[in-house]
Amino acid sequence: MLYSVKGKLVHLEPGLAVVECGGVGFQCAVSLQTQRSLPQVGGSVSLYTYLHVKEDALDLYGFASPAERACFRMLTAVSGVGPKVALAILSELAPEQVAMAVASGDSRTLSRASGVGPKLAQRIALELKDKVKKMGVSGGDTFAQAGAVSASSNAQNAVSALAVLGYAPADAAAVVARFDSALPVEELIRLSLKEMAASLK
Repeated sequence: MLYSVKGKLVHLEPGLAVVECGGVGFQCAVSLQTQRSLPQVGGSVSLYTYLHVKEDALDLYGFASPAERACFRMLTAVSGVGPKVALAILSELAPEQVAMAVASGDSRTLSRASGVGPKLAQRIALELKDKVKKMGVSGGDTFAQAGAVSASSNAQNAVSALAVLGYAPADAAAVVARFDSALPVEELIRLSLKEMAASLK
């Protein structure tokens, strides 16, 4: 599995970036969110990648952050959601917005993405929320396991949303507990994702 590509951006068009590494150009399908973060052609770029294997093709997808890649993988695990739909969602919504929408059951936000109708949006919210429940994500219990004394509903919701992105609930709780629990849920998610991405470097 290709974890990431780092090199020179040699071509850029809507939904597509080509990164040259060691003389080989890797064509990566990208969301609009990732595309907006890229430098001009000729600049140095690093993308986290996901290789989608089909019978007749190998498609490479590139992401600006590990969180966006994790969100993409969670979305494509939902029945009826292919890579194109997942990219459309991530073009419209940041990973923390997707996670928050799922954690709160807000299918209307998900349906803002091109090609995502109300029924599919409801299925995404339901299936991913069920996955979180099966993982046993219960705000107060998770914070107790992580050694946090107490947790606001904002912090608990942030942990549930991070679990949607595939993070272990105890790990997510430990990171969220470092921030002011009075912050808005989306801000807690954003800060936690930034902190966890920094720990990977």
